[in-house]
Amino acid sequence: MKTFSAIFVIFTFFSYSALSKVQTEWRAPRLENQVYMQTDEGLVIIELAPFIAPNHVKRFKNLVNEGYYDGLDFYRVIDGFVAQAGDVDEKKPTQFNRQLAAEFTRSIPPMSAFQLEQKNDFMAPETGYLHEFPAGRDLQTKEEWLLHCPGNVAMAREVDKDSASTHFYIVIGQATRHLDRNMSSFGQVIYGMHVVQSLKRAHVNVATGLIEKSGQRSKIQWIKMAENIAPDQRIKIEIQKQDSKAFQERLRSSRNLENEFFHFKGNGNLDMCYYKPKAQIHE
Repeated sequence: MKTFSAIFVIFTFFSYSALSKVQTEWRAPRLENQVYMQTDEGLVIIELAPFIAPNHVKRFKNLVNEGYYDGLDFYRVIDGFVAQAGDVDEKKPTQFNRQLAAEFTRSIPPMSAFQLEQKNDFMAPETGYLHEFPAGRDLQTKEEWLLHCPGNVAMAREVDKDSASTHFYIVIGQATRHLDRNMSSFGQVIYGMHVVQSLKRAHVNVATGLIEKSGQRSKIQWIKMAENIAPDQRIKIEIQKQDSKAFQERLRSSRNLENEFFHFKGNGNLDMCYYKPKAQIHE
């Protein structure tokens, strides 16, 4: 009996150890940094990035809690580029419309979570991941920033770099990396990217992407912080950690294009926007 008990204890220890190891491959986004956005096309969940743009995150949270975005439209949607939302007529009142100082980058902190993956990216000296967000880094200027990948969320602005206030956009195309270090990115879509991609577009002949008629735009029904969503209505999401064994193995295999399907093996470089850490949901 003692022998059986000892074996059971050992088995239980290793079972829990194995489970713990698997669990450390994923992380749950902090509740205070999750935003639920219900649109005409469906639900979108955004993870905010206060580590890179704290003032823009604070502004967005204030506007969300104020109910400012409820009923507004995605009024500028350009296929392969961005979907922009806000009050295009500038008539909806808010106490949070003061222009913000740009947060295009942050100074590299002493203990940065930046995980270097490759050097000499076409828009950055180094690229990798920062808290599971695709990111860039410049050791000469001592700056880090988020990349303009599909799903990236940033504040829109005028020519003045310090002119962002309430309008925001979501990247829906791959051709936006020229906006890196030029816009204040403050989050990324972690659920519902298919919804974002289905937002109503402007006519192909409208170069500005502006959808003139309100009835032809996709509407934001409401936006709420996850904390204000009933617990039984929340979607449990986990993000694959950037240093997890599975993700690192995926990057290694992708650098070499090991699958026999590939006859041209590339040059070993990766597109950080394509190889983002995965998200999974638990029903």
